[in-house]
Amino acid sequence: MIVARVPSVSRIVHEVWKPLTILFVWDVIVTVVYYVLPFTAPALPVTLFGTALALFLGFRSNSAYQRWWEGRGLWGLMINASRNLARATRNFLPDPEASDHKRRIVLRQIAYVNALRCQLRRLPPDEEVIRLLPQHEADLALSRVNVANGILDGTGRRIDEARRAGWIDTIQQAQLEAVLVDIANSQGGMERLKNTPLPFQYRFLPVVFTHLFCVLLPIGLVETLQFATPLGSSLAGFMFLSVLAIGDDLVDPFANDVHDLPLNAMCRTIEIDLLQSIGEPAPEPFGPDKHGVLW
Repeated sequence: MIVARVPSVSRIVHEVWKPLTILFVWDVIVTVVYYVLPFTAPALPVTLFGTALALFLGFRSNSAYQRWWEGRGLWGLMINASRNLARATRNFLPDPEASDHKRRIVLRQIAYVNALRCQLRRLPPDEEVIRLLPQHEADLALSRVNVANGILDGTGRRIDEARRAGWIDTIQQAQLEAVLVDIANSQGGMERLKNTPLPFQYRFLPVVFTHLFCVLLPIGLVETLQFATPLGSSLAGFMFLSVLAIGDDLVDPFANDVHDLPLNAMCRTIEIDLLQSIGEPAPEPFGPDKHGVLW
């Protein structure tokens, strides 16, 4: 996620130079043709087309942003549920004999959120997942199709072991299980966003209509703008292409891109909070890189 207050000129140029170049070349061609073979094209149809297209793209961008914000909200719930799990585990297992058991539950939750991060980004589990689990437990989780859910199942078994050992009672077990349900529900919501794209009409038709509008725009403007057509038409077309690109950037909040949610930073936040809750040293939080991007 880009967090820098000042836009990066190099990034903007990198993202816009191709469409701007194509638009400008086409506008120049239309302008030259107009002066060689004068023609008259009514501007009203292009105006009506542009108005309808703007509304269509606005609905699409709002839908994409709603998905992005819902993803952020679900990760906020995940952060809170992870803190609740660590706090309840610490308070319910004060017995020194249960200290290792308590630590294992906390470390499993840190491994879980990192496994979920990798799954949502369509990446294999990385070192942040493996290093926090005993080898046999890591192998068991990695054998599952849904690695994160496998780790969460193991956390449930750890809680049941604590109940059978007499460290917690059934009421405390139920309270801890309720937190695990919140965690599973958050994961389910994230998987729904990841696995359910926008409807085909929202993905295909705006692309076709926007590019068609950019083709027709200089034809409708050249009689009015004349030599200024390449500049005016390119800027107007670029605004529509930018709105189209905004929807593409926001529609998948869990893709590993500069516009997506900073899952690395949020997993590190969970790791810091959980380790400090049990009195263990914690790493430093992630900050934005030199380009102003928080991953």
